[in-house]
Amino acid sequence: MAHSEARERVLQAAEKLFVERGYGAVTVKDIAKEAGIHHASLYHHIPDGKAALFVEVATRNMKRHHEGIQQAIAGADTLREQLQGIASWLLSEAPVDVVRFSKSDLPAIAQATDQATADKIASLMHESTLLPMTHVLHMAQAKGEIDHPHLGNMAGAVFSAIEGLHSIPDQYLVSSRQAMANQIIDVFIKGMQAD
Repeated sequence: MAHSEARERVLQAAEKLFVERGYGAVTVKDIAKEAGIHHASLYHHIPDGKAALFVEVATRNMKRHHEGIQQAIAGADTLREQLQGIASWLLSEAPVDVVRFSKSDLPAIAQATDQATADKIASLMHESTLLPMTHVLHMAQAKGEIDHPHLGNMAGAVFSAIEGLHSIPDQYLVSSRQAMANQIIDVFIKGMQAD
């Protein structure tokens, strides 16, 4: 197997495990097992260790989120369609556990590397997810479609509500997650409409 293929398997395995369990709950042995390679050979692919690997896959994950959200926005005309497109994309991806990320993963990365590295990842997460959503809300407000003084907070609330749909067990779904996201979006839009 080529070095790049094996490294890609390591990156995919690490991303899957970090997203599912968080930085602290994943060992290098877990990553090697998930990637299907021997533990000792893993260090050939990640010579800088687990923290550097986490930073790399978190950066890659957030860049993918940014691209997916931007494509969803570009493919729609109205605020409702843009938010529904963003929701569709978010629901097609593994959930972003923002609470665990900010309360557990980032402090652990700051300890394993430095605070500047953790801050860089936090900024990238914000720029990749919330800023594009906030921009969409600002554009709608400029058109007079909505009126709210704290659009960044609204973007965060919409994002969190949509991401929260991942946690509902399938047996308790009364409709599809996308249909539920669309209902949430309608509530937020109505709540932000100018009087």
